Amino acid sequence: MRYMKLAAVCMALGLNGNSLAAEEHALLSSPLTDIADHQLKAVTVTYAPGQSSAPHRHGGDAFVYVLSGHVRSQVEGATARTYGPGDSWFEPMGAHHVVSGNASATEPATLLVVFVAKPDARLTVWDRAGAQSAPAARTQSR
Repeated sequence: MRYMKLAAVCMALGLNGNSLAAEEHALLSSPLTDIADHQLKAVTVTYAPGQSSAPHRHGGDAFVYVLSGHVRSQVEGATARTYGPGDSWFEPMGAHHVVSGNASATEPATLLVVFVAKPDARLTVWDRAGAQSAPAARTQSR
């Protein structure tokens, strides 16, 4: 049952209709020791060459680490950046992620995404009318 819930989380991370070759893999889902109403959930997301996802928000705080390839990312209010292997950033819950995709037209890119969220949180919420802005992401590389 636990793995079925995690599979649903990975599907929630699914990319838009241009994602024919996208791969999402659940790595871990575990309650946090001193925070009874939150869990740590880790997944990898692989963008095919040239692939991107639609604008969205996350239902928990997200730490993102580039395992391979190069990824374009921008949270509303921040500058768009291209991140490579070993680069990382933080997205606070609710931040509007307006750009997310593979910067290469020839090589895949893989991210490790670690969420801290309530167990029933929708980890990815795709844009809809009337959404409010949230805090910009704090970025850090290496």
